[in-house]
Amino acid sequence: MFALSSSALLGLALLAAPVEATERVPLPTCEAGTRYIELTAGTPSKTPEVCIRPELSLTLFFDAKLARVEVEGRERFRRVKVVDDTLALVASEALHDGERVPVTVYFEDGAAPVSATFMLVVHPSQAERQVEVSRHERTLASLRQGEQQARAEAQQCREEKARLQAECSGQGGLTGFIANEWMGEKGVIARRLPMGAERPEDSLAVWTVISYRAVGPKGRGRVAVEVMLRNRGTVAWRPKGAALVGSKREELTGLTVWLLEPIPPGELGRIVVELDATESEARGTYTLNLWAGETGAGGVNLDGVTFP
Repeated sequence: MFALSSSALLGLALLAAPVEATERVPLPTCEAGTRYIELTAGTPSKTPEVCIRPELSLTLFFDAKLARVEVEGRERFRRVKVVDDTLALVASEALHDGERVPVTVYFEDGAAPVSATFMLVVHPSQAERQVEVSRHERTLASLRQGEQQARAEAQQCREEKARLQAECSGQGGLTGFIANEWMGEKGVIARRLPMGAERPEDSLAVWTVISYRAVGPKGRGRVAVEVMLRNRGTVAWRPKGAALVGSKREELTGLTVWLLEPIPPGELGRIVVELDATESEARGTYTLNLWAGETGAGGVNLDGVTFP
């Protein structure tokens, strides 16, 4: 462990191997909280995409009893259970990031639509845990619940936006750390982390991994992971997202990923993942997940991430 200036506070990287543009399929946007899907009996709409993660349960609630369910590659799910109007699914580790698995349900009452298909998409980090599916107009209580959830998410976005604007409009460098109360008497401490085993087929090579922690007064603080990468591929590479996941699959929230420009082929680039954390938070060992946002672009999991 060693002390460094706060200007070194940097972050965490996402390793992925780019593919040809014709193979790239964007990952869906995953919703927090309860997801609501309304089915129509008329012209079929786009197949709803639902984010899943291996070993995390997904529960779909319908407004009618289910007659049967068809899951492609059912053997790759640890659990597929139907009880009346409820479908519970738990994917196994046999499913990999970016894979898409169609699931079709058939309703017992025979009303239109008589069936519905959903596309389960294995996301590198996020998962939707509860989905409510309706073939009819949603009840007033359901609409109110969705409205309250949307308001809470909008308020969270406003608070985060205000925080970022305050930080960006203020002083930079050490003055910014002092003004934002991230710099205590201990300054910024850093820890060099092991890079893990390197595989020849990986298009990005990890050169260095360093984690940082700044602890200020009133319990405030920041942590970050800095990753230096060399792009060994033939296409410029840029991460779309990152996640820090604990041993019990708990995920740290509020991450920001910094990378101004894509990393050109054959060159080094620095990626930083940063988040708010008091002195007692972000303890333990985490896995850093990095993804590029397209199916086939791959992803990298960096184990053993700890903060000083």
